[in-house]
Formats: sequence, structure tokens, C-alpha cells
Amino acid sequence: MVTCSRDKNSDLFFAALGGLGQFGVITRARIRLEPAPKRVRWVRLAYSDVAMFTKDQEFLISNQESQVGFNYVEGQVQLNRSFIEGPKSTPFFSTANLSRLASLASRTGAAAIYYIEGAMYYNEDTTISVDQKMEAVLDQLNFEPGFVFTKDVTYVQFLDRVGEEERALRSAGVWEVPHPWLNLFIPLSRILDFDTGVFKGLLRDANPAGVILMYPMNKDRWDDRMTAMTPTADEEVFYAVSLLWSALSADDVEQLEKVNESVLDLCAKTGMECKQYLPHHTSQEGWQQHFGAKWGKIAELKAKYDPQTILSRGHKIFPSRAAAAGVATA
Repeated sequence: MVTCSRDKNSDLFFAALGGLGQFGVITRARIRLEPAPKRVRWVRLAYSDVAMFTKDQEFLISNQESQVGFNYVEGQVQLNRSFIEGPKSTPFFSTANLSRLASLASRTGAAAIYYIEGAMYYNEDTTISVDQKMEAVLDQLNFEPGFVFTKDVTYVQFLDRVGEEERALRSAGVWEVPHPWLNLFIPLSRILDFDTGVFKGLLRDANPAGVILMYPMNKDRWDDRMTAMTPTADEEVFYAVSLLWSALSADDVEQLEKVNESVLDLCAKTGMECKQYLPHHTSQEGWQQHFGAKWGKIAELKAKYDPQTILSRGHKIFPSRAAAAGVATA
């Protein structure tokens, strides 16, 4: 048993963050708690212009806004065709809401509608101030006029929002299906190129089941000593894009995997230098390319903390000692 932190055995501490189980098994962790708020003002703001959508998201996570803005920010993308062929209501949007959004997509000719999802936490004695704070933030944003959708929920209900989505999907019989997901980190300077190539290109006439997330993150929140990889571009912000597909039939699995491959091929051919989050590579060469300049350090940490290459062999990052020695292990 080894105890590690930022200050003690720090190389192991940071190696385990995003390390895909290569360096140890976390058996106990200390998490600092703080008082939880009681309620959440929860909004979704609709955009037909991706440039305004990304501009506003980047503003909301910037230092100038972080003290007075949302406590939580995430972006979503809804492909145009899904308004016609997708669900007619969701746990957040009513049938009437989706009908208005479909009309917006049709009127603007947008390939997709983009949402900023924001949340402000508050307590019963700060209701008036949260109203004022919300108004001040919305006044600075460029969403489609009239397309603000608001819910007021308890903090626990907000935390359980994915659970509510799960229950809705289970009741429809479409939860326990294959999920060929693809999670990417995209350099800020290429996110509009990605949107053009993928949402307005590869997926323009598609309606795959699932959720698409697209939101920016501040790079300085990711300590470079971690083994998790972010884009190598010298930029302060990068985007997370998650294609969270659900394969509703056997044919969908192969089709969605081909979509994912097409997205990766597009990124490679156009030099976007994106990084996969929780990637799957079938060879050590693929992993070396993924980790880039960090590979030497990762190999050194592996030799130090798992010299027998026992941990997480299934990723095929490091061969077992027997395989490396050419010994049959069947």
C-alpha cells in the first residue's frame, strides 16, 4: 500500500489521474466536502449559429465571468433531422418546446441546433439575488431571442438529471443496448472546422440515436503531470466533443463504428491534432502516438510501479512480460 498526493509520491499521484489503470489500484481516497446548495436554476439556451454558441461558452468559462456566471456549463448539439425523427419530448423539453426548436432549425436552415446548458446554485434565502444574477448573465449572451428554457429544481434533482434520462430510456427499452461512444478533445482553433466537417458534413443527413456534447475547458485545469492527454496546441482552451451513440439494432453497431472512424479519419486528414479521451488502440504503436512526448515518462512509471505488467493488460499499452519474451500464454 502506498499513500500519494500532490506532495507525497507525486509521480504516482499524477500518473493515476487518467492512467487507465496502468500504475495502481486506488483503494481509498480523501475528498474534501463542502455544504451543498438547496436549489438550482437550470436553463438551456438555443443557438442556430455555432460561432455565437462557441463564443458564449468560452465567455462563460473565462476568468472574467467565473465569479458571477453559471456554476455549471455544458454544451449540446442536436442534429436537424432528429427533430423530425427523434423523440417528441424529453425529460427537459416538452413536446411544445421541441416543436418550437424544430421550427427554428427549419427557419434558419441550420444543420443543427446548439444548446448551452447552465445552472446557478442557490438557497431559499437567495432567490431574489439568483433572479438578478441570471438576468445579468443572459443579457451578455447571444442566444436566439425567446429561446430560453428554464427549470427550477432541487440540487439533488439536478444531480440526478442523467438518472432521469436513464429511467426514460429504460422505460422505452433503449437503455441496455451497445453504446459505441467517441470522446475527443479538439483544439480551440479547430472547433469550427470540426463543426463544418462533422455536424454540417458527415452527419448532416444523419439521425443516430444518442446525445452529442460539445463544450470548452480551460487547459490550466489539467495538470500536465497527469497521464491524461489534452491537445498539444499552445492554446488556453480546448473543446470536449462526445458522440454518445446508442445502437438500437444490430446493424447500428457497425454503422456507428464506421461513423466514429470517419470522424477520426477527418481529424487526421485535416491535421486537427485532436486527442481521444479513454481511447482504444490495438497496438503499442498506437498508444505511443497517442501519448506523444509523454511516452518515455509513462514507460518509466510503468517500470517503476508495475514492473511485472500485471495491471490493465487489456488496453494493450504494455505487453505482458511473457508476451514480450515470446512465451506462449494460452
